[in-house]
Amino acid sequence: MSRKHLMALVVAGATALATNAHAQKTEITFARFFGACDSDYGTSTEVEKARGECGVMTTLVNHFNATNKDNIVVKPQIIEWGPYYQQLTARIAARDLPNIAVMHTAQIGDFIRSRVVDPIEDDLKAAGIDIEDFTPHARAGVTFNGKVHALPWDTHSWLWHVNVGIFKQAGLVDAAGKPIMPKSVDELLAQAKAIKEKTGKPYFIMASVAAGDAGNAARTFYTLLYTQGGNLFPSGFDKANFGTPEAKTAFETVERIAKEGYITKGVDGAGALGGFIGGNGAVLLTGTWRIDDMLAAAAKPDSGLKEYTARIFPNLFKQDAVWADNHSWVMPRGANNDKQRAAARVFLKYLWDQNYQWARGGGHLPIRKSVMAEYAKLPERPNVMRITEIGKALPHDVRRQFGFQSLIGEEVNNMINGNKASAQALKDAQERADQLLARR
Repeated sequence: MSRKHLMALVVAGATALATNAHAQKTEITFARFFGACDSDYGTSTEVEKARGECGVMTTLVNHFNATNKDNIVVKPQIIEWGPYYQQLTARIAARDLPNIAVMHTAQIGDFIRSRVVDPIEDDLKAAGIDIEDFTPHARAGVTFNGKVHALPWDTHSWLWHVNVGIFKQAGLVDAAGKPIMPKSVDELLAQAKAIKEKTGKPYFIMASVAAGDAGNAARTFYTLLYTQGGNLFPSGFDKANFGTPEAKTAFETVERIAKEGYITKGVDGAGALGGFIGGNGAVLLTGTWRIDDMLAAAAKPDSGLKEYTARIFPNLFKQDAVWADNHSWVMPRGANNDKQRAAARVFLKYLWDQNYQWARGGGHLPIRKSVMAEYAKLPERPNVMRITEIGKALPHDVRRQFGFQSLIGEEVNNMINGNKASAQALKDAQERADQLLARR
């Protein structure tokens, strides 16, 4: 055999091996929101250094693709948060299904009823994921009719982000310099009055004008309802009832706060965040995902947020409870062949193993009981960990839960911005809820 022929065979063999290796790769698609940040994290694989939802999520996928030994390639499909579920529904109708998709557990019930999401307990077990390690709220979030339908990813909830300096100016701190949390609506109103009189600033800052701001008001309403032991569906899941004493009290409480000028009006998200960091209000109403942002802001020398702490939304009535939801991962029905399903299990196990990193950098609470002790070492996190025990959500039997979030939030924001009285807002919420559930 000539040298030329030998070299040709070697090259051909190498090409065949490379082609075969490429052919053996298993690609899985991964539909998610959490934003796009390729300019900062497009090539990042250092998970421990990533910050923010987008940064951590992007880095996790990069790291998995670079390190997994199973020849699996995860292809992210990044979708805007606002239209995410509409796009997912359209893709399902077109049979263009992602292998794995992010899903709020508030949405799972509708997708289960549409036969899109099936139980995945066997997949989780095969992947080596221990369901018994789920926190109570996370397990409830992914369970329907006794079966686990998703891998929970986090618990996120509603907080009071507190400017301690303003509380101090109003004399509302204890002997240790910690802010005193009100234990009733009357105590809250008294504190708000003291802060307004002594600082000229509102008690609450909250965004209430953009379409996405409806979530802010709805989460506040749900928490006020749940701490009273209230139930929006006391007579079954086919009809909401905004005429209960608890629902009326929740609306009237917000109305009282707004009428006295104790909450900002006509403020968007950027205005609320900037106003709080600038020292222009005592309490920012927003989620767990903002803790690191506030810590970073408070650390700056020129910040108006000189002292900061995070607190669970206080119990103003009779029981500890707070609105909470979860992000989770589902495998849509019909999306995976056997090879893809096996690859999806490997990636889900990787995400499970990285749950602390997501909680650390993404700003949410972990869903694994076994990592809570490590999570508790992070600043301010000991103050919010009980959310995994007292977090509350609508039952999965309630249809169109994001529709309820929108209509409730819009009506509450109408009260805040002076466009409606509580009685009219309650009446309109009832009519809109009836229309929402009438659509089959």
